[in-house]
Amino acid sequence: MRKIYLFFLVLFALNISFAQTDYTQYVNPLIGTKNMGHTFPGATVPFGMVQLSPETNQQAMHKEDGSYNSETYRYCSGYQYEDSTIFGFAHTHMSGTGHADLGDLLVMPTVGALTLNPGQAEEAGSGYFSHFSHDTEIAEPGYYAVNLEDYEVFAEMTSSERVGFHRYTFPETQEAHIILDMVYNIYNYEGKNVWTFIRVENDSLITGYRQTNGWARTKMVYFAMEFSKPFKSYGQKRYEEVKYNGFYRKFEEEKNFPEMAGQEIRAYFDFDMKEGEELQVKMALSSVSTEGAIKNMEAEIPHWDFEQVKQEAQEKWNQELSKIQVEMRTPEQMETFYTALYHTFLSPIIYEDVDGRYRGLDQNIHQSEGFTNYTIFSLWDTYRALHPLFNLIQPSRNNDMVHSLLAHHDQSVHKMLPVWSHYANENWCMVGYHSVSVIADAIAKKTTDVELDRAIKACVNSAQLSYYDGLESYMELGYVAEDLSGSSVSKTLEYAYDDWCIAQMAQKAQNDLVYEDFNNRATYYINVFDSVSNYMRPKLSNGEWRKDFDPLDTHGQGFIEGNAWNYGLYVPQNVDKMIAMMGGKDEFSQHLDKIFTTPIEDKFIEKNEDITRDGIIGNYVHGNEPGHHIPYLYNWTNDAWKTQERVRMILDEMYTNDVDGLCGNDDAGQMSAWYVFSSLGFYPVLPGSSIYALGSPLVKSASIDLEDGKKIEIICHKQSENHVYVKKVQWNGLAITDYSLNHLELAKGGKLEFFMSKKP
Repeated sequence: MRKIYLFFLVLFALNISFAQTDYTQYVNPLIGTKNMGHTFPGATVPFGMVQLSPETNQQAMHKEDGSYNSETYRYCSGYQYEDSTIFGFAHTHMSGTGHADLGDLLVMPTVGALTLNPGQAEEAGSGYFSHFSHDTEIAEPGYYAVNLEDYEVFAEMTSSERVGFHRYTFPETQEAHIILDMVYNIYNYEGKNVWTFIRVENDSLITGYRQTNGWARTKMVYFAMEFSKPFKSYGQKRYEEVKYNGFYRKFEEEKNFPEMAGQEIRAYFDFDMKEGEELQVKMALSSVSTEGAIKNMEAEIPHWDFEQVKQEAQEKWNQELSKIQVEMRTPEQMETFYTALYHTFLSPIIYEDVDGRYRGLDQNIHQSEGFTNYTIFSLWDTYRALHPLFNLIQPSRNNDMVHSLLAHHDQSVHKMLPVWSHYANENWCMVGYHSVSVIADAIAKKTTDVELDRAIKACVNSAQLSYYDGLESYMELGYVAEDLSGSSVSKTLEYAYDDWCIAQMAQKAQNDLVYEDFNNRATYYINVFDSVSNYMRPKLSNGEWRKDFDPLDTHGQGFIEGNAWNYGLYVPQNVDKMIAMMGGKDEFSQHLDKIFTTPIEDKFIEKNEDITRDGIIGNYVHGNEPGHHIPYLYNWTNDAWKTQERVRMILDEMYTNDVDGLCGNDDAGQMSAWYVFSSLGFYPVLPGSSIYALGSPLVKSASIDLEDGKKIEIICHKQSENHVYVKKVQWNGLAITDYSLNHLELAKGGKLEFFMSKKP
């Protein structure tokens, strides 16, 4: 009996040890892209409103002659690894998106004579920026640190959901400054700052807000900033031309005046510091009010224990990362996998105060009831794999996100679901109305409690907004007319897919009228297929094909971020019909081969900054989302083994654990979600259904912890670099014969086994 007792004690100890595995050790937050917007959130927690990270350069959106400055594209997230300068630490960021905004509330510690001009990175001493070395840089989930060489200041930061926490270790000086740069923005241009207001509440607490007009054209960020010791003096400088200042002209406002207001303001706070003394700074955010920011600070970080906050942040990360426990063949693959999983938990972000109040699309203050409100929905990207991944491992959060989408609709004067939504704004970026897909996928996988009729009404409203992006001609003609709306083929294909999603919801609700209408609209892709050229191509409003059509060109040919070769294959709702239209299974398989093996010339991509060589294999552009399903389409032909070959090639070639380990913008987690799914051996080719397509897993084994306590165990027999092909697949001992899995079966828990082989 004693032996049995000891045996179970050992098992219990082993289980505790396994549960406490630190998965953050496998994450490298610096992994991103070289030529495009880097993915680097700095100090943040999963889905946190605060993403506190360094700005390594300051790029104006326009050159002096007014032309577009292409360098700004590389700074979508404010950080580029190849830089050697830091201009400060901002509190809001987007993770690797193709466009940018945010970069709010830039804080920079300096020593010596006060300089409020940021300067030019190539001109040493021209401003308050500092040089740094990657040798002193520490980047971990929930923590960032670096030595600011020009000031001998060691900067550290961590965060909670709504509060950024800084710790600066100074040399001895009577000239220590904390600069609060309210001029700085990512994608900055003249006039972006609408108004800034700052109050010095006492000798250690500052409150205020900033309104900007950028990608989010009416964005309000309120803040409360608190220091761990009193400042001895403070001041400000306004940089815009002040045409009227009322009777504030009575005061000397630039020094020790507790009220600051204007469009372009930089404030500073002065301290005496001893050698090695730490100055800590807390910055709480709110979309509602400075009172809300203070409440957020008091609720989340009411103390000054930096190490405690860091530990709590990293425990939150480990809790999320441990939802998928994998064994890979190499340490490099472990780092690549968990960094990808980390990326998928960066957005959407929580967008409400601790009391549930948030700013809505109508710019009024709302109270969330029964859900947590989220923002930053890059839906043209993330409906494909990120939200389906959430339905597997983050269903409660995704349910909150679905409620957030519907709240956006209810507050919209257009009665429109989000297209690309952030910070209580709609920016209308990209094509389609893919909130529909996110809602339909959650309904199909039974992970949401939204009322079905309410969801259908919001989706139908969005799909019938005639003045939105070519929808009028789509509804009248059965396709988006190229002479009336650009990128017409992409729009037609995306709308048809979204309409299929609406039809599935209507069928579930037994709403025959809506089902028949949208099931018919789901076939409109046929209207842009040219059987002569065998390509999807742009059509004019008079019914004629647009002349001068080049299926290889990615510019001006009816597609956005793609061409007819790749984007033309976007009919996930009826792959069999698409294959039949294009000549049958064998001919379609050959077309897929041609996509992967035919190099695309520079002239076909040179006008599109979103497409770079880093993400291209032949004509397959993995760096851009419209083709992410393409490797899996071989499953619908007689050559399913080629899906396995292509997927494994992409996993190995397009993702690494180097700092430029992503082949394109992470696009709010979609690029990484593809990697996570594909590494596990399956992928959601058709969100809005419960079906996954099988591929070629990269993991040796995996355990997926489902929210209700069930587990999915994945075992890959004979997994190796050369064992790319799948000989057979079993789910709970039963053979899978149709190259697909059903989410509803996986959700019951069980064992998924892949038997790998060297040969197809």
